[in-house]
Amino acid sequence: MVDIAAKTTADGRFAYEEAAPAGGPPLVFLHGIGGAARAFRPQLEAFGTRYRAIAWDMPGYGGSAPLMQVSIATLAAALRDFLKAVGAERPILVGHSIGGMIVQQFVADAPQAAAAIVLAQTSPAFGKADGDWQKAFIDARVGPLDRGETMASLAPRLVADLVGDDPDPEGLALARDCMASVPEATYRAVMHALLGFDLRAALGKIAVPTLVLSGSKDLNAPAPMMAKMAGFIPDARYVELDRVGHLAGLERPDAFNAALEDFLATLPKRTP
Repeated sequence: MVDIAAKTTADGRFAYEEAAPAGGPPLVFLHGIGGAARAFRPQLEAFGTRYRAIAWDMPGYGGSAPLMQVSIATLAAALRDFLKAVGAERPILVGHSIGGMIVQQFVADAPQAAAAIVLAQTSPAFGKADGDWQKAFIDARVGPLDRGETMASLAPRLVADLVGDDPDPEGLALARDCMASVPEATYRAVMHALLGFDLRAALGKIAVPTLVLSGSKDLNAPAPMMAKMAGFIPDARYVELDRVGHLAGLERPDAFNAALEDFLATLPKRTP
């Protein structure tokens, strides 16, 4: 078992959690809109003895400073700054949901800046900013806040809608706690950052080993869409987790970790 330390970069800009001992190649986890660094504690514990396992609080989350303007591009630039601040050179990036969108933007901007990537329950596009489906999606998630609800009151319902069959009770409790703790302003800003995101044309240019990971019960990033996405990425590995919803790392940590373990085993060995 490893200890997990809460840390802050020297400039105070980013908060993150890191497994100790922090040996091996850097393995960096990026959470989704309702997440936090601590959402990856099951992964930090599982991989922290062999990798320098790190999970960031995205800008505006936890102790990380918010951005003046929030977009997938500015979040990817913030990731670049974070990796530099913690000395994580050519990491293996594991991005969940919007974290996976940030990873896609990161490698589109700097194709060799990561050693490998995992795109977990994400999408290469959200579609046009003025689309009816997109507007309905945003309204379903921020509308209750407009009507007086809070992130804390919304969290149980939002999380219940995200998970699949028989989720791990501890993981479910952690998911609710993370969701309830997201600042409302951050949630609104990051939700709107989805609008207009589209990197479908960049999938064929991804030049690092890639795992595309889906859940069969995921309604936010449906498995058929993710399988199609994997088909456009050169030599991508595709794994679908049975009966899993949108929060695989928390609802089925053993299955998520096993898929990640199998993928990591295919990568060339490297020193820290």
